[in-house]
Amino acid sequence: MKNPRDIIKRPIITERTSDLMVNKKYVFEVDLRANKTEIKQAIEAIFKVKVTNVNTLRMPAKPKRYGRHFGYTSEWKKAIVSLSADSKELEFFETV
Repeated sequence: MKNPRDIIKRPIITERTSDLMVNKKYVFEVDLRANKTEIKQAIEAIFKVKVTNVNTLRMPAKPKRYGRHFGYTSEWKKAIVSLSADSKELEFFETV
């Protein structure tokens, strides 16, 4: 099995994802090659919670330019993870 910390790159925390956290849904940036089963096992191993559902999206590369130079941003994968009702909430900001 792959290292769980290689699959889960970082949590994505925005106003929209903060509203999802009330319903025990959390959003993470994950490895492009990771599938739903690997993401579920990685979240359960890192945070010691029970995952009920995983939805994934591939975020496409966007064209960007800086002056006369142009290129593309990186393509990345987003996972929306739903926790079971009896699981504890994930705390990203313990000191706030």
